[in-house]
Order: sequence, then structure tokens, then C-alpha cells
Amino acid sequence: MKRLTKLLTIIFVALLCYQTNAQTIGIKGGLNLATLNEKDNDGTYSDNYDMNPGFHFGLTVDVPLNEFLSFEPGLLLTTKGMKYEDELIGLNLSGHANLYYIDVPLNLKATHEFGSGVKLYGTIGPYVGMGLSGKIKATLEFQGDEQTEEEEIKWGSNQDEDTFKRLDMGLTFGAGVEINSILLGLSYDLGLSNISTNQDNGMSVKNRVLKFSVGYRFLSKN
Repeated sequence: MKRLTKLLTIIFVALLCYQTNAQTIGIKGGLNLATLNEKDNDGTYSDNYDMNPGFHFGLTVDVPLNEFLSFEPGLLLTTKGMKYEDELIGLNLSGHANLYYIDVPLNLKATHEFGSGVKLYGTIGPYVGMGLSGKIKATLEFQGDEQTEEEEIKWGSNQDEDTFKRLDMGLTFGAGVEINSILLGLSYDLGLSNISTNQDNGMSVKNRVLKFSVGYRFLSKN
């Protein structure tokens, strides 16, 4: 894992150093609303999951390809996971999973300029994510008595010992507006990797994240 994280960081730094006279460098952050798509051959179990609020923060690089298209990689600290609440015959069960990742999105970006510093843009591309840490918290309430348990996420591929696989890959789609170097964006991460360590009966767990972003572009294209 450390080698892959180091490789992703080296690639991103290399992009920062490449053609700095043409590219732009930005910073962005914002709100995440995350959930997990969980199912097996018997059905889908995540229908009752709620969006778990979190955050993302990091850097982006915009490398122009032509007048309308650019390549926009990024390096983001981002949260994923889910929140749930259920009730059964007087039992109230609630909890959440908070997962922290380093994501490297590799987007193709199309931009249309309207003048007066206003631009609309759309993005699409793959992302690669590495799980850093996380925690699952569950609370059981019955007749006024409450019991809470917490468990640290264990990353790996051992079904008996680990919670989730560390590597996550998927697609990201986004759109937004840029006004005088200030960016307002909306994006959606569609996880394609099955991060479940339990493969019995076709078990599958995939990340889903809706992001609301605010950013600022520091360098202007020449």
C-alpha cells in the first residue's frame, strides 16, 4: 500500500512540475454525502442506508489539451462510508461507518466560456482511492437502555480478520461553474471496486459519494 501511495504522489507532483507556464493549480474542499451499495445474491441490504456527511479537501491541476478540453488530476483527502437506522419490535439500532481515503481522480474536463470571467465545465474520468483509516460505530437501544460499540476499520483482504479491502476504484462525474477563479462544483463518485472481504453468496460493497465543492484557482493560463 505504501508503495502505491508513494507512486500516486510522485505522479501528481510530476504533473505539478510539468508545463507550469500553461497549467493552473487549484485548491478545493467541501461537503460529502456518502453511502455504500451493499448486496448479495439474496438481495440489496443498503436500501435503508442514509447519506453520511463528511468532507473532502485537496489539490487539482488543470493541464490544457486544447481550447476546450483539459486533463485535470487531483489529490484529495476524502471521507466515505454510510449511516443507518432501523427499528424492530422495540429495538432501535443506529450507527455509521466513517472511512478516510486518499483519492486520485484523473478527469477529462470540458469548459465553455461565456465571458466576463464566467465558465461552465463538466468532468468525467476514473479515480483510484486508498483507504487510510476508519471506524464503525453502532448503538443498540432497548427500553431506555443503550449500548454502543466501536470498531476500528481493518484494511486487507482476509475475510476472517479484515473489514474492507484498501483499494477502491471507480468513475467520477461532475459539473460546475467558475467565476473569476472561484469554482463551485457538484460531482458523484461511482465506486466500481468491491471492497468487501466477504465474497460468500456474491456479497458486494461499493462506495457512492456525492460531493459539493468550493475551490480557487491560483495560477492563470498564459
